[in-house]
Amino acid sequence: MRHNVYGRKLGRNKNERTALFRNLVQSLFLEEKIVTSEAKAKAIKGTVDQLITQAKSPATRRLVNQFITAKKTQEKLVKELLPRMKGRSSGYTSVVRLGRRPGDDTSMVQMSLILEEVSTVSKGQSDKGSKQTKSSLSETSKPAAPSRKSRAEKETK
Repeated sequence: MRHNVYGRKLGRNKNERTALFRNLVQSLFLEEKIVTSEAKAKAIKGTVDQLITQAKSPATRRLVNQFITAKKTQEKLVKELLPRMKGRSSGYTSVVRLGRRPGDDTSMVQMSLILEEVSTVSKGQSDKGSKQTKSSLSETSKPAAPSRKSRAEKETK
């Protein structure tokens, strides 16, 4: 039984696993989205969130530089990605299932960085103008599709 055993081995030894995780994380930061297996995406999700959180603070940025060795990736993370994520405190990644890979039936996912700003509205300052009522929604919605004729109506014609 695997009680209290942390991490995923993915059929690799420690050095291979570390290299795999570094390459996946660096590809994610450079391309902003990657297609990989679900197991690999789950394995690096915590590492990605931890690295982004550490990179936000100048005091812990050296820890990020130890993991991400490519200068190009370090610069992109600090200069491009972090300013776009400054309003977000966690949940930096999104995982979307794509289906099964034909060769070995592995579940494939697209892992991407969530880069949009989070809009925070306090309880007392809700934007009353943006709320829509049911009547205003029905006026702005698309016209209803033509109703289908029942089988009995079709047979009479």
